[in-house]
Amino acid sequence: MTFGANDSAGRSRDDADSSKHILVVEDEPKIGALLRDYLAASAFRVSLRETGAGTVDWIREHAPDAVVLDLMLPGVDGLEICRTLRASTDPRSANVPLLMLTARVEEIDRLLGLELGADDYICKPFSPREVVARVRAVLRRVAPVDPARPTAVELDEERFEARVHGQAVALTPVEFRLLRKLSAQPGRVYSRQQLMDALYSDHRVVSDRTVDSHIKNLRRKLGEAGADPITSIYGLGYRFEDNEGATQT
Repeated sequence: MTFGANDSAGRSRDDADSSKHILVVEDEPKIGALLRDYLAASAFRVSLRETGAGTVDWIREHAPDAVVLDLMLPGVDGLEICRTLRASTDPRSANVPLLMLTARVEEIDRLLGLELGADDYICKPFSPREVVARVRAVLRRVAPVDPARPTAVELDEERFEARVHGQAVALTPVEFRLLRKLSAQPGRVYSRQQLMDALYSDHRVVSDRTVDSHIKNLRRKLGEAGADPITSIYGLGYRFEDNEGATQT
């Protein structure tokens, strides 16, 4: 079921929020209703599901802008839903922002990227206001880059090169694919395994240190041109954070 935004709330927020569709998947009715009401009052359109069964198909059909997903669900749990979406060949499903609700602290590393690639997590018990803030933050990270916005790093798909402040930076094919993957969703943390999967579609067996080596070379080349957008996140992987944005041409 989908609920519209509350007309009396969220007026001072971006009008763009009212066009954003958020799916909440939570099997505890009181928690689900609480999240639904807070998100709707913050100008989001909200759909609510109480079971994991059928959720992947629902997401593929309705293409929500973000999903707030409980870890422990009847039918199909949140881990399996996350894993299935990230492995999807449909870009809308594979890249949909996922915020996981969990009371299992030991699962956090897996949720954030070591295995599953969730975009954020929220520990129970939580403040519904925090959930709204996290949803907004994730949506900002995945928002399309404004073409009029100055960009530090641009990717040229035809020449397989990057440009930093207009200066051409020659990259190997592997380095280019790596940068393209990281910059596609600024702010998102990618594990070494996820990056290896993106680089080597033939599923060859390579050491995760191979990714580290490519990252090191890529950071050196970009750094020599005056940009340092790739951040290492200890124990998780790598994140692209270009303060001036990134575009593909």
